[in-house]
Amino acid sequence: MKTNIKIGIIMLALSVITTAVNAQKHDTGFKMPALNPKSPLAELSGNHVGIRVPDYAAAIKWYTEKLDFRVIHEWPYADEKLAYLAPANTNAFWIEILAGGKGLKEPVIYSDLGASLNEAGYHHICMDVNSVDKTVAELKKRGVTIVGKTFYLPAISRKLAFFQDPWGNMIELAEVVKK
Repeated sequence: MKTNIKIGIIMLALSVITTAVNAQKHDTGFKMPALNPKSPLAELSGNHVGIRVPDYAAAIKWYTEKLDFRVIHEWPYADEKLAYLAPANTNAFWIEILAGGKGLKEPVIYSDLGASLNEAGYHHICMDVNSVDKTVAELKKRGVTIVGKTFYLPAISRKLAFFQDPWGNMIELAEVVKK
């Protein structure tokens, strides 16, 4: 029994170490500065982005059917309904749906990426993909409208594409291109 517990603890520790090492191997395409584990704020880490929508059921349906997101957790808060959603194949990043409530403005739907840059504040979330072209083709099959054209941005060595959910939330797709 004690041997099984020790093996379990060792397996858990190896899993945690492997996850931490793999997280550091994320190919950014940039020479990254050294991590700073001695910082008083070293524990800060990305977790989720909150997205306001008027209709909870419609948002859950759109994100799960169009993007294959998974519902992680759902809960009520005041006059709103909330949920955490994660992409199909990672638990490292979530979207928080905040639905209902009062005072929501009408969404701004863009057909031109340049026009979307005229507003201050939050602009988009970015999702890494292995192939922007394949992902865009799949999204189009699912009825998702792409904003503007796919393009390559040499300054960051990335191929990019943008789309919006039905409530105007902009989502970027990014593929690191090695040249």
